[in-house]
Amino acid sequence: MARKTMLLGISLAGMLLAGAAAPDDPLLRPIAPDHARQWLTPQAPARLYGGTYLVGFGGLSVALIRTRAGLILIDGAVPQAVPDIEAHIRALGFSIRDVKLILSTEPHCDHAGGLAALARDSGAQVVASAPAAAVLRQGGGDPDDPQAAWLDPFPAVRDVRAVRDGAVIRLGEVAVTAHATPGHTLGSMSWSWSACEGKACRTIVFASSLNPIAADGWRFADPAHRRFVDAFRATFAKVKAMPCDMLISAHPDPGDADRLARLARARTPHPFEDPGACRRYAARAQAALTKKLAS
Repeated sequence: MARKTMLLGISLAGMLLAGAAAPDDPLLRPIAPDHARQWLTPQAPARLYGGTYLVGFGGLSVALIRTRAGLILIDGAVPQAVPDIEAHIRALGFSIRDVKLILSTEPHCDHAGGLAALARDSGAQVVASAPAAAVLRQGGGDPDDPQAAWLDPFPAVRDVRAVRDGAVIRLGEVAVTAHATPGHTLGSMSWSWSACEGKACRTIVFASSLNPIAADGWRFADPAHRRFVDAFRATFAKVKAMPCDMLISAHPDPGDADRLARLARARTPHPFEDPGACRRYAARAQAALTKKLAS
């Protein structure tokens, strides 16, 4: 009888524990859930080329670079995406604690919302442009941002290393170059590196968002906003001129899902190899800006 009572007590305790709410983690509280449902379309982690992997989602890119000295992560999606990003890293045979550097493309919640949690869980150093670092440290809230009226705050990233345009960030044998690509935000940064399979090396570019989008009532044609237009035009020229064998855009291209499916079947010819991808990416954004200015 005593044994039955003890087993019943254990069973009830287990049921209570299973039904208990998970502890609240302020760094993982969901942001923009309606948009996030579109951004966080499930996508299996995949090796892109050499030591470069995709660990993000159908609507938000997150990249991982393997080096002999640890891992480099690029972008962090929204806070509620962090458990999936970490699960994708584990599925590839790595640990979040292997991540030594986290590179940021822009200080918006959809790309930077998960950075604080990822930095905490990994112990990694977050790296961004100086303008972006200032916004990351305060968790958003840049009043000059064209989308300021729409933007959600996100968990502040306290420890951010600011780097300049052209800076080279090294970890192990891998060198990642920072490319200031302002316009979408004044702190936007793209990143490029070389990945190799045997003696065949390719330049991969993780490009920041170039979309000239703004909140209602904010006009690129307003003379007071000329610096954003000038920044965009300089960025378009820079991205078109970049060495770029493979492109990872901050929000994946609609054709990327098909490319990943083809990559799972065969790696030759490589579905993502396209030396014209960066030029077309910049040209589409340039056309969108031209249309906005005309309207």
